[in-house]
Amino acid sequence: MVREFKLPDVGEGVAEGEIVRWLVEPGDEVSEDQPVAEVETDKAVVEVPSPVDGSVKELLAEEGEVVPVGDVIITFEVEGEEPAEEEESEPEAGESTDREGKREPTEIDGKPAVTRADAGEDRRAAGTEDEEAPTGSKRVFAPPNVRRLARELGIDVSSVEGSGPGGRISEDDVRAAAEGDEDEPEVEESEKGPRGLESAVSRSGEREGTQQSEAADRERTLAAPATRRLAEEQGVDLNAVPTDETRDGEPFVTPEAVREYAEARRAAPTDTAEAATAGAEAETGPREREEREPYRGIRRTIGRQMEHSKYTAPHVTHHDTAQVERLVDARRELKAIAEERGVRLTYMPFVMKAIVAALKQHPYLNSSLDEESEEVVVKNYYNVGIAVATDAGLMVPVVEDVDEKGLLQLASEVNELAQKARERSISREEMQGGTFTITNFGAIGGEYATPIINHPEVAILGLGELRERPIVEDGEGETPKASRGASGETASRVVPAHTLPLSLSIDHRIVDGAVAAEFTNTLVEYLENPNLLLLE
Repeated sequence: MVREFKLPDVGEGVAEGEIVRWLVEPGDEVSEDQPVAEVETDKAVVEVPSPVDGSVKELLAEEGEVVPVGDVIITFEVEGEEPAEEEESEPEAGESTDREGKREPTEIDGKPAVTRADAGEDRRAAGTEDEEAPTGSKRVFAPPNVRRLARELGIDVSSVEGSGPGGRISEDDVRAAAEGDEDEPEVEESEKGPRGLESAVSRSGEREGTQQSEAADRERTLAAPATRRLAEEQGVDLNAVPTDETRDGEPFVTPEAVREYAEARRAAPTDTAEAATAGAEAETGPREREEREPYRGIRRTIGRQMEHSKYTAPHVTHHDTAQVERLVDARRELKAIAEERGVRLTYMPFVMKAIVAALKQHPYLNSSLDEESEEVVVKNYYNVGIAVATDAGLMVPVVEDVDEKGLLQLASEVNELAQKARERSISREEMQGGTFTITNFGAIGGEYATPIINHPEVAILGLGELRERPIVEDGEGETPKASRGASGETASRVVPAHTLPLSLSIDHRIVDGAVAAEFTNTLVEYLENPNLLLLE
């Protein structure tokens, strides 16, 4: 029996998801809870597990396709139950079929049945997987786009003779039936089927020496998920791989074709590649001055969160600098010990512990505003978010209960969460519940910035690049303070020292500028004297 699996709601309020990568192919055996796909929502990238033991029958969504929650994305053949062919051969009592073979839903065991036509037809209209349309005792093989074309032209798809493998019906067959002339079907210029476009393999057959190095020029190519992954690994554009194979009237690329094309491109001389590029530019014209990319998924969620925070909380940013020579020495001493225990110790755990120590003295920076009840919620727990730059955008994993953990445990958790964020395998739960956020833009470069608060938090600390800079110190080897006045100025000198620029953004509705300055002074004290953290 065929079991349909709908895209589940993988998080609160998620309405749709993008199929990032299929982890299985048609025919693969799967077990219950085995991941079958990676899906990106507006929250994170998650793995979708199989609900049954069985084999994969069809993948009903392409990689990169955005699918509404509740639409069928995959079907499974479940062992030990009646095969789907017998069920679809004839409609049962209570079912009715239209002229295209779609059944009306009935009730099975008291629950409404779901037909394939009901399962996200609009989404799969541009799909390429075959769909079987039962019409009495005759089974019709036609992909969704062909069935849609037949409806538009008023053609009964069951009356069309398919020219594809196994009698599969293509768009050309439908057009031929509409014109009453199967031998000369009309092909629109936009169609890239085998009858409307000479294949790259056929053209290159006349020039055998350069067959696999010459790029095709297609707008659409069919390929198995594993082939798409191979092309991505090889840096190959599937639409450029020469092929003379087709599926349902569309060019079809195999893994072997991808490998041969990739090897040929690597072996091709530079001047040949340049000539091919020049020829392509001559045919297609100059490169477009603008390109458009979809604004969705995690990128869209980040943008909306930033916009909401910036236009909800009045931001003020306070800047300061810590002279962290003692912190550098402390980390240098502990780094080797941490490596022996299998932990990579960075400066981040020290900064996190210093922040928590400062938050305990200035609790309003560890709060949030309940706008509905008009109350300030001061939090007596310390969950610190660490902003991590990923290919999908900025993610903020949260380390919980920082005040209860040691340096090595914090280092281990930060490294693990950051890696999961970059691999896009982090869960929503691991990015929730933060009370204060750190963004380390200095790891890329720069000194000061105006970071945007991670609403509903009320503060975020930006770290600049920790490096040696010239500072002024007095004759006793200390950095002079403004309160010291002019005394001892003749003994001052400029020396190199490790410094850490700090940029603290606050929600001015909750935190005053003076409180922000006091908090930063306390933080600087702990960073410049890390031994004070032993007293916490």
